[in-house]
Amino acid sequence: MLEYLFSEFEINGKKLKNRTVVPAMVMNYCNEDGTCTERFAAYHEAKAKGGFGMIITEDFAVTPGGKGFKYLPGLWNDGQIEGFKKFTERIHKYGTVIIAQIYHAGRQTSKAVIGQDPWAPSAIPCPFSPDMPHEMTIEEIKETISQYGDCARRAKEAGFDGIEIHGAHGYLIAQFMSPYSNKRTDEYGGPLQNRMKFALEIAKDIREKCGNDFIVGYRISGDEYVTGGRNIEDTKTIVRYLESAGISYIHVTAGVYRSFDTVIPSMYCGHAWIADLAKEVKEITSLPVISVGRYNDLRIADTVLASGKADLISFGRQSLADPETPNKAKNGCFDDIRTCIGCHHGCIGNLLNNVPGECILNPSLGHESEIEVHKAEHPKKVMVVGAGPGGLQAAISAADCGHNVTVYEKNSMAGGQFRLGAVPAGKGEITSFIVWQMNQLRKRNVPVEFNTEVTEDLVKKENPDVVVIATGAEPIIPPIPGISQKNVVTAHDVLSGKANTGSNIVVIGGGCVGAETANHLASNLKNVTLVEMLPDIAMDEVVVPRWGLMADLEKNKVRICTGTAVKEIKENTVVVSGKVNEEIPYDTVVLSVGSRPADPLSHKLKEMGFDVKVIGDAEKVGLAGKAIFQGDELGRSI
Repeated sequence: MLEYLFSEFEINGKKLKNRTVVPAMVMNYCNEDGTCTERFAAYHEAKAKGGFGMIITEDFAVTPGGKGFKYLPGLWNDGQIEGFKKFTERIHKYGTVIIAQIYHAGRQTSKAVIGQDPWAPSAIPCPFSPDMPHEMTIEEIKETISQYGDCARRAKEAGFDGIEIHGAHGYLIAQFMSPYSNKRTDEYGGPLQNRMKFALEIAKDIREKCGNDFIVGYRISGDEYVTGGRNIEDTKTIVRYLESAGISYIHVTAGVYRSFDTVIPSMYCGHAWIADLAKEVKEITSLPVISVGRYNDLRIADTVLASGKADLISFGRQSLADPETPNKAKNGCFDDIRTCIGCHHGCIGNLLNNVPGECILNPSLGHESEIEVHKAEHPKKVMVVGAGPGGLQAAISAADCGHNVTVYEKNSMAGGQFRLGAVPAGKGEITSFIVWQMNQLRKRNVPVEFNTEVTEDLVKKENPDVVVIATGAEPIIPPIPGISQKNVVTAHDVLSGKANTGSNIVVIGGGCVGAETANHLASNLKNVTLVEMLPDIAMDEVVVPRWGLMADLEKNKVRICTGTAVKEIKENTVVVSGKVNEEIPYDTVVLSVGSRPADPLSHKLKEMGFDVKVIGDAEKVGLAGKAIFQGDELGRSI
């Protein structure tokens, strides 16, 4: 199934052991001065060790004023070379080709990050930045071109096999290239030949400083997906000029910051969704073409290669969820692969707060040099109560340390509320993580006792050394007059299949759970009204999945009443007031106003003398990632 993906490939004289690529992803793991850290090195080394054929590191800024984030790597001065030289030596030990992506953020940064006004071809702000950019002069353009070449030269001296010019995602080069952002009327603006000039002069400067034996790739948005931006036909024309300028490969992506959901697609986007953009580029160039965009299954990637749409495949977020993906797939161990679910909560959620990136499914990400598993000198009997993601992770980690672990779950399936989160449209891949956890427990011979309610008597009978309470949360029932009407149910009831609904539904509560439940019901052709007291809905969701959810709600014709409070639930109507004042007819009312910890056991067990640990929602209601991290840490510390 993977004969194409695991065949060798050559780029500019460098042999790749396979066609799996890690694309550049900002993780904020370097020092603020751009120098290398152990965290940055170990993070990439895990992927090299995991079998990836080529790794493209995150954006090396060509100048401090070109950083889009505070903790990016940099090669804007010679003093930064030595640290990255040691880094490339570590990566090369695994036979991995290592590429430094180099970039200037242009207008897609802020004064808060770089301490000055951003630079851009035209004085038009980025939709995501509060700052008006400085319109670059001809002298500043020439200076920046030289900075790209000097950055590439330093990358070569540091031992990188090549560089990738970041000409995509609306950063500075893309800003010059696109009429969406370039409104100049001098030699760098206007017609295509002028808008390409900046990129072509950068490529020329790099080749003059680095020679022809150095890989010089180019990342380009095949379509910017904004009004007035470039489309695939523009891109194909540009690629022919890039080929003539000595570019070594083309990395086809999509979007700019305004179309951020195409830059880093979420769970609402299909797999390999822009493979056809790569195909169109491949049809007009002899250069190797890399495809990227929601690849989390190597079998799908192999099919794309088999169809001739690309030469190599980038696995960005998948490499965060499981850096050992290639080795596991090559050995046929697909059950062992932890699959990215496209949630964005750890990677993009952290990035937008300018803190180091994480993956909610992979607690070791960014901590590769810190997390160690030690076998317990005196193994303990561990009882885990609750088979949600936190409890299962605690069981996995405790078993790795040699403890005797048993998991107990009152329901017939694992997953807890995380499994319910997989029910709404677009979120089905969440179940893959729970399945992965269950497979890991089977391999460790850890039993999971389903349909088993844990009581004080059962704990007393089993007499464990440690009890892990991971019993999750339960819905809050608000004190609304009429709340006890027979057709009032909770979102948990609906998503678990315990409650059916009529055709006309009022969902009370517009947080992420309420909004997703409304979308789920509306996608099943129900007439849904969503009522929320706050000015907007799903504000607890990360930006890109929220965009996907909002688009789906609109497509499914959900009526959204924000700034509106529920005053009473009558027998057939819900009385609301605020921005909307009316009685809304219903067949079913669905409550989704939050959850509270469900922990009926821990205090009693502590009084009985047991060593009790409470994690996840049972301790404090939060996101799944927090429970998984807690479970992992607890399992290793028992």
